[in-house]
Amino acid sequence: MSDTSVLVRGATDTSGAPARSRAVVTGIGVAAPNGLGAGAWWAAVLRGESGIRPLTRFDASGYPARLAGEVPGFVAEDHVPSRLMAQTDQVTRLSLAAAREALDDAGVDPAELPPGAGGVVTASSAGGFEFGQRELQALWSKGGQYVSAYQSFAWFYAVNTGQISIRHGLRGASGVVVSEQAGGLDAVAAARRQLRKGASLVVTGGIDSSLCPWGWVAHLAEGRISLSDDPEQAFLPFSDDACGYVPGEGGALLVLEDEESARARGARVYGSVAGYAATFDPAPAAGGGSRLGAAAELALADAGLRPDEVDVVFADAAGEREADRAEARAIVDLFGPQGVPVTAPKSMTGRLAAGGASLDVAAALFALRDQVIPPTTGTVRPARDCPLDLVTGAPRRGVPLRTALVLARGRGGFNAAVVVRA
Repeated sequence: MSDTSVLVRGATDTSGAPARSRAVVTGIGVAAPNGLGAGAWWAAVLRGESGIRPLTRFDASGYPARLAGEVPGFVAEDHVPSRLMAQTDQVTRLSLAAAREALDDAGVDPAELPPGAGGVVTASSAGGFEFGQRELQALWSKGGQYVSAYQSFAWFYAVNTGQISIRHGLRGASGVVVSEQAGGLDAVAAARRQLRKGASLVVTGGIDSSLCPWGWVAHLAEGRISLSDDPEQAFLPFSDDACGYVPGEGGALLVLEDEESARARGARVYGSVAGYAATFDPAPAAGGGSRLGAAAELALADAGLRPDEVDVVFADAAGEREADRAEARAIVDLFGPQGVPVTAPKSMTGRLAAGGASLDVAAALFALRDQVIPPTTGTVRPARDCPLDLVTGAPRRGVPLRTALVLARGRGGFNAAVVVRA
């Protein structure tokens, strides 16, 4: 089994080691509330089709929030051996399905890699809720062995990545990044570092879910969740009417390869991970505000690009007025008012915790491939204090696309930015 570790923060890429060649994405696997599988999801995104709907995973009628983004049509038994069903929950099952799709899409057989040349680096944050709840239920109802919340989550994170490693024989360096919504980008950066250290291939990204009673109460306790019962109005990033976020499940897993290795085997390449940076907000009492803009600037510097070379920004899109204003300010400070097209396709899925940013990376890569900017749904026009060129209503075509900037923020002050290029 791989050497799997649990990290509490995805570090900024400061290794200083020169890459042998670029890190490129050759495979994409998706499980999203508006489509299971990358093709179905991307088609739904371009149609502006939302996956936000009333919760069905459990009875939410007694809660003040009842909408979520659930992955449709997922049959766990089609992706997980029966012997593993009792040892896994929704997150691991979705992850196994997405990893299989990503590797098939990349056209790679891990068994043909040199020993230790393939690894797994994923992100997770809320997925342990369902596993932890099940452990507590066993304790209460069956006198099961007590497992602390920390033990449950740590074991879950390791097992989630470990199952992918074992299933596909990826026995190289592996790990798990825990930085909430920023985790999907932090995991991609950690995978890029593994390629710089000599790995040939890493499965990376994030899949997450907290759609269980325990996880739902945690969302409610934070006070940022949308209480609207209207799926079309519940999640409105950058709008005057923004009233909070809608939780969702899913995300994307990517096959990241050293370009030389990918080209040598004749792989189809979606694009490259050209730049990355992460920052951390100061404590509220210390002042100073968000450092998301600094992450974006540092990511562009890492890629060796100027702001005017960015063709589209995939926003974090919190759906909360104060957080939206802060992100809009960061974008405007870097690009100017209306200075670059901005989109938030997560308006169709809800916020997916550790899965959200990697799904945005997948969207950015498909956008560059198809030369189309997907829309932000729900929001008709941005608020005046968010002077963005927000793509709404329908996809935007006719704009040459070569470079995309993906932004992400995680609870607790995590910021990350990734630059992808065609």
